[in-house]
Amino acid sequence: MSTPLDRPDSGGLATLDRELEELIREENIEPGDHERFSHYVKKDKILESAITGKPVRALCGKKWTPGRDPEKFPVCPQCKEIYESLNG
Repeated sequence: MSTPLDRPDSGGLATLDRELEELIREENIEPGDHERFSHYVKKDKILESAITGKPVRALCGKKWTPGRDPEKFPVCPQCKEIYESLNG
């Protein structure tokens, strides 16, 4: 019977390392006003991010890992405009 330690490239830490490297490559911290707003993101993506720690992408394109109370910030005008155009 084999264990993940017998095949280090087939999961475990190797998988986590690859995922971390991918996140670092993809992570683009965007300076500016984006940090002052709450953004629209699909609910299932928020839940997935809470479980995995992976970043989410808002309707406006902002990419980040949620970690603050969105009720404390005004809604992003770009997200709101995009959301209203999808439902209107």
